[in-house]
Amino acid sequence: MHVLLQQAENLNPEVGWFALSPLIVLVSAALFLLVVGALTPTWPKGLYALTAATAAGATGALAMVNWDDISDEGTRTLVAGALAFDTFSMMATITISIGVILVVLLTDAFIRDTPNDGPEVYALYLVAATGGIVMSSANDLIVLFLGLETLSLALYVLAASNRRSDASAESGLKYFVLGGFASAFFLYGIALVYGATGSTNISEMLEALASGFDENNDALALAGIAMLIVGLAFKVAAAPFHLWAPDVYQGAPTPVTAFMASIGKAAAFGAIVRVLIVGLPVYRDDWRPIIWVLAVLSLVVGSFLAVVQDNVKRMLAYSSVSHAGFLLVGIEAAAHTAGESNPGAGVPEVSLYLIIYTVLVIGSFGVVTVVAGTGDASLSTFKGLAKRKPALAIAFTVFLLAQAGVPFTSGFVSKFGVIQAAVEETSYAIAIIAMVSAVVAAFLYLRIMVSMWLHDAESDAPTVSVPFSAGLAITAAAVFTIAVGVLPGWLIDATETVTAFAR
Repeated sequence: MHVLLQQAENLNPEVGWFALSPLIVLVSAALFLLVVGALTPTWPKGLYALTAATAAGATGALAMVNWDDISDEGTRTLVAGALAFDTFSMMATITISIGVILVVLLTDAFIRDTPNDGPEVYALYLVAATGGIVMSSANDLIVLFLGLETLSLALYVLAASNRRSDASAESGLKYFVLGGFASAFFLYGIALVYGATGSTNISEMLEALASGFDENNDALALAGIAMLIVGLAFKVAAAPFHLWAPDVYQGAPTPVTAFMASIGKAAAFGAIVRVLIVGLPVYRDDWRPIIWVLAVLSLVVGSFLAVVQDNVKRMLAYSSVSHAGFLLVGIEAAAHTAGESNPGAGVPEVSLYLIIYTVLVIGSFGVVTVVAGTGDASLSTFKGLAKRKPALAIAFTVFLLAQAGVPFTSGFVSKFGVIQAAVEETSYAIAIIAMVSAVVAAFLYLRIMVSMWLHDAESDAPTVSVPFSAGLAITAAAVFTIAVGVLPGWLIDATETVTAFAR
C-alpha cells in the first residue's frame, strides 16, 4: 500500500502554484504578446516594451515575496523534485528580472519606428528569461537541459533578429552551430552521469554518490562531469570555449548583445552552481582543478585580447570573457567547501557578482546602443563624446571604472568579493592572477575613456540623441553602480543567504 501511495504521489505531484508564479507570469506574458499581438492591429508605440517590462517587474516582485516565504518556512523542492525552491533560485530570478527590464528599455529605443518593431523580440526575451530561471532553479539535470535549450533557442533567434543585417544573420548562424555542439556535450554528460548514479535528479544523485560505487561507475561519472563542464563553459564564454563570443556579440543587435552578456551569463553560472556545487560535491577534488584552469585562461585571454581590439563591442566581448574568469574564481573558492555544513563565501560572492555585472554590462551596452545605433561601434565613433553628450560620457565612464574595479563603484565590491573568497580558501595563486588581470584590463577601459574625453569628434561623427527609454535604463544602471559602490552592505547581506540550497 505504501508503494502504491508513493507512485500515486509521483504521478500527481504537489505543484506549488504560487512558488512557480514568477515562471507563470513570464510564460503568460510571452504568450499574450505573441497571440494578442498577432490578432490585433499594431499597438501604440512602446506598449510591447511596457508589457514585457511590467511582466519582468512582476516576476521580480513575486520572487521577493517567495524569498520571504522561504525565510519563514525553509527550502523545498517543487513538482516532484524537479525544481528547487530556495533563496539561490530567487536571487537568480531577481537578477534576471532586473536584466530583462533594462534590456527591454534599450530595445524599445533601438527598434522603435523600424520594421523590426513588434511583439516577437519582447516575447523572445521573456521566453529566454524563463529558460534562464529554470536553469538556475533546476533540481534535475533533464529539467536543467530543457531550461538551457529554451534559453539558447531564443538567443539564436534574437541574435539573428535584425533581418536586414547580414552581420546579425551571421552571428545567429554561428551561435546556433556552435551552441548545438555545446548542447550535445552537455546532454552526453547528463547521459554519462545518469549511467553512473542511476538518476538525473540532483537530490537522488547526492544519495547515490554518498553511498559509493565501483571504479567503472566512477570513471563514467568523471567523464560525464567533464562533458557537463564543456557545455556550461561554452555558455558562460569561458576560455578556451569563448571563440564564438566576439563575433556573435559584434554582429547581434546591441540590446540582444546586452541580453546575452548579462542574463545568459547569469543563467549559465546558476546552472554551474546547481550542477557542481550542489549536485557533485563528492567530486570536488576532481573538477576543481578544471575550474581553476578555466578561470586562469579566461582572465588572461579576456584581459590581454581585449586591449588590442578596435571595435567597442568586441572589446566588451573579451571583457565579458575576463568577467567569466572572475566568476570562476568564485566558483573555485566555493569548491573547497562544496557539500559541507559551512559553505564558505564562494557562492554568495558569485551571486553578488552576477547581479552587479548584469546591471553594469547592460548599462555599458546601453551607451553603445545610443552612440553607435545600427552602425559601426568602432572606437573612433566614441571620440569626443564628452563634448557632444557629456552626461552620456559620464555614465559610460562610471560603467568602465566599475568594470575596472575602481573603489566606490559596484565593480570594486564584486571583484574584491571573489578575490577575498579565494584568499580565504588559500587559493593565493589564482587570486594574484585575478588582480594582475584586473590591472591589464584597466588599460582597455582607459582607452575608451581617453577616446571620449581627450579626443575631438571626427567630422563625419553621427549625431547622438538619447531616447527616453534608453536614457532611463542607462541612468538607472549608473545610479545602481554608484549606490552599491558607496553602500554595498544591503546587497552583501542579501546574497549571504543564498547558500541554503533545496535538496
